[in-house]
Amino acid sequence: MEDYLSSGLRTLFVYLFILLLFRLMGKREVGELSILDLVVSIMIGDIAVLVLEENDKPFLKTIFPMFVLAMVQIMLAFFSLKSVKFRYLMDGRPQIIINQGKIDEKVMRSQRYNFNDLLTQLREQGISDLNEVQFAILESSGKLSVIRKSQGKKSKTIETPYPLVIDGQIQEKNLAYIGKDKYWLLHQLKKHGNLKLNEVSICGFINGQIYIDKKEIQK
Repeated sequence: MEDYLSSGLRTLFVYLFILLLFRLMGKREVGELSILDLVVSIMIGDIAVLVLEENDKPFLKTIFPMFVLAMVQIMLAFFSLKSVKFRYLMDGRPQIIINQGKIDEKVMRSQRYNFNDLLTQLREQGISDLNEVQFAILESSGKLSVIRKSQGKKSKTIETPYPLVIDGQIQEKNLAYIGKDKYWLLHQLKKHGNLKLNEVSICGFINGQIYIDKKEIQK
């Protein structure tokens, strides 16, 4: 009876500890797993199994590796918030699979993404005809974001799938998609309150209109 009680308490503590770790790592761990998130989650799960099996070892010593993994993940998330380049290094960049209705096979090959994957993810969004697709973006999480041609017809300007500025850094490829350059962008920022790049958290171009969100001043 004592062994059952000890095992039950150990299981309860491991459950609460893992719950705490995932709360510390943020909601993104559950809602949208990147490759790195998935690896950490699997490792924590494997360590938890060992903790429950090795009853003869000190509890704090067996759960310590889980704590280390969680701290590493939190630090990486912090650096990702501070640096766009680091974020792309860890999570990868979104890739346009279908651009203006044309499938980019070169991008598909670079992502090891085949036509069966594409058709499956399109069907999951209720699309059976490729002619319906204006843009399809493979997100860093592996999810496929789709903009239908019918969405683009609602306005003269087709929505661009990417922002133009992220954390003060110009997204050159996205400017090219809308037929603009850096000087046009800087002129737009000047028109919107004489803003500098390092003052912009995100800037997008949707339906012919510029959207700008300024960085909050940290006190």
